[in-house]
Amino acid sequence: MKEKADWTAHYPAVMRALTTRGLLLGSYAPDGRPNAMTIGWGTLGVTWGLPMWVVLVRPSRHTYACIEHSRAFTVNVPPPALASVCDDCGTLSGRDTDKLTHCRLTVEPCAVNAPAIAECPLVYACQVVHFLDVLPERLEKKIRSGAYGAGDYHRVYFGEIVEVRAEPDAAARLG
Repeated sequence: MKEKADWTAHYPAVMRALTTRGLLLGSYAPDGRPNAMTIGWGTLGVTWGLPMWVVLVRPSRHTYACIEHSRAFTVNVPPPALASVCDDCGTLSGRDTDKLTHCRLTVEPCAVNAPAIAECPLVYACQVVHFLDVLPERLEKKIRSGAYGAGDYHRVYFGEIVEVRAEPDAAARLG
């Protein structure tokens, strides 16, 4: 059973997961179906004096339409045992596949209009407070050529963390 937690409590484990196996970005499609997308880029910190997740989503992704619709998302931190789930959620499209059913993941309600993933011991519920688009002409050439060879520049979402829930053994499970 998850309990309320401080948003800074598991920072090192969250950053390790983000930069190794990825995190699961949860959102609801306009038709109400839950969706999860693996993210390997994001920032957890403070913006405008508020705890914030800043995440990047390409307009070509199904998740983009989901967040545009709901203006909310969750950041779900999977344990190492779910590394293959992160692989699947990073390669399958939610347009064609019910990724949560495919990966045998369970949705839990949370404080925002986005699905929390029960199998993840740590979940951040985020309300979008701002967004902006990456502008190619303002981006360093090395980043533009490395991350955007085919175009498809990200939208950057600022999600105020309105609730964090963690299992009592989250630190041990996250490694």
